[in-house]
Amino acid sequence: MNLKEYLQRRSRLVDEALERWVPGESEFPPQVHQAMRYSLFAGGKRLRPILTLASTEAVGGRMVDALPLACSMELIHTYSLIHDDLPAMDDDDLRRGKPTNHKVFGEALAILAGDGLLTEAFHLATRPDLMKEVSPSRRIRALWHLARAAGSLGMVGGQTMDILTQGKEVEAPILEYIHTHKTGALITASVAMGAIVGGASAREYKALMGYGENLGLAFQITDDLLDVEGEEGKLGKAVRKDQSKGKATYPALFGINESRLRAERLMKEALACLDSFNRRANPLREISQFILKRTN
Repeated sequence: MNLKEYLQRRSRLVDEALERWVPGESEFPPQVHQAMRYSLFAGGKRLRPILTLASTEAVGGRMVDALPLACSMELIHTYSLIHDDLPAMDDDDLRRGKPTNHKVFGEALAILAGDGLLTEAFHLATRPDLMKEVSPSRRIRALWHLARAAGSLGMVGGQTMDILTQGKEVEAPILEYIHTHKTGALITASVAMGAIVGGASAREYKALMGYGENLGLAFQITDDLLDVEGEEGKLGKAVRKDQSKGKATYPALFGINESRLRAERLMKEALACLDSFNRRANPLREISQFILKRTN
């Protein structure tokens, strides 16, 4: 398969749905909706919603049924980036090659834009006019994954430990906790939601959860490596900030070579989780390789 074309098609599908479903810039009050849409349509890869769609396809489900939840995940991911860039957090000036939200709209509106995106995610995921073919039990299970991954037992918990450990020596279990929660939780939930909506069997669900967990940790290790070795022009954000802030990262604890080997091992384990799936899971297989080799 041509992964580049696949990603482009799925990204357009997500963008078109977000354009339809997210309040427009003219909706009152326009300032907060402009700030929300500024970051939402700033050019992200849409990896998480694409994983939801690909997971649904892998178990024989329909993309149209998973699209609202896929878009909800992108709303939550974007909110997290806006808040992560704030002066009280990472204090970043660039995101996806553009000025960060608070640099354009001010800190107060950036906070509210993030709050708005987070809440809109659940408004979208629970709209009664969407996902009519998905049973209430599946919908609730998928929403459980979404909420848990976004909260203090998921991404917020990982972000908390990321902040509290800055400038301190961190042992491997805490580092793994940070990465599996700060980044891995949303990636795993993206895969899980697609599996549930698509009607996965218990065996398929377990296998896809394993795939998502390995993929999520490998993604963040790769992100750590890009901060050390990447180029600002390709990444669209500042590099080598983790070291300057004393953040807990895999290269800092294990070195670059060992970190790369760990990411490769995790990807092999992710792929092994897909052994029982047919060619419908090929997008998930290709995405894992894309993540390992990415430069942005």
